[in-house]
Amino acid sequence: MVRNVFSTGFVVRAAHTLLTWAITLVLFLHSADLHHQEQFGDLPHPLLFVLLVFCSMLFYFAVSLMDPGYVTCDGDVTVQYIHLGTDYTILGINEEQAPKVMHLRRCGYCMLQQPMRARHCKACQHCVRRYDHHCPWIGNCVGERNHPLFIIYLVIQLVVLLWAFHLTWSGFHPGASWTEWLQLNMFLLLAFAIITIFTFVVILLLVSHLYLVSCNITTWEFMSHHRISYLKHCTSDESPFDRGISRNLYNFFCTCHTVAWEKIYLQAENSLV
Repeated sequence: MVRNVFSTGFVVRAAHTLLTWAITLVLFLHSADLHHQEQFGDLPHPLLFVLLVFCSMLFYFAVSLMDPGYVTCDGDVTVQYIHLGTDYTILGINEEQAPKVMHLRRCGYCMLQQPMRARHCKACQHCVRRYDHHCPWIGNCVGERNHPLFIIYLVIQLVVLLWAFHLTWSGFHPGASWTEWLQLNMFLLLAFAIITIFTFVVILLLVSHLYLVSCNITTWEFMSHHRISYLKHCTSDESPFDRGISRNLYNFFCTCHTVAWEKIYLQAENSLV
């Protein structure tokens, strides 16, 4: 039990929580805009900032602790676009027109049949549906179930970081010398450096994920398309699951049920014949 409590995921989440609230405390204690607004009784802005920080933490723990879409049992052995049991010679259908059968791959680690777009994560020791990547920041995989929440978390986190960036900049005060300025602004300067780095990282993550989602392709598929059997005929930013930007975004954020990607793939293949 001690080993589970002090696991890597627990340490990362604890560090993220402490760092978030420590920087928030620095912004309130230094002579930044929040400090002045609080002193003069202008409470809506400080309260809104704290509320946004609290919301970002809620989404962080939701994405970090929820099931990303673990594969827990075997699905159907084969997936087929046209029903089995038809005598195609009677119907006059040649071999090329016969229904395509897709056999699900069996994972070499957990020995379960992997649905299409699933991948085994060695860190989580599970196969994850529509696997995107394992994120060390949240200590969890990003998959079919928590990927939309992950992007919403990034949006809220970016708003908080941009606001915090403005607040730290407003809190710097001049000093008579470089040494005196450093002493006055030491903690604020450290917070500013951390906020700048995280802002840059979050912007890159958010832009890249929104682009990939609009193409209906995952980070894993984008990076390893040349090794994935159903993507070998595609370029790195092409996907057989692409239905257009608006429909991709709508399905991504509004679909709550498990998606049978095998059927969508076979329908796309059939439409090309």
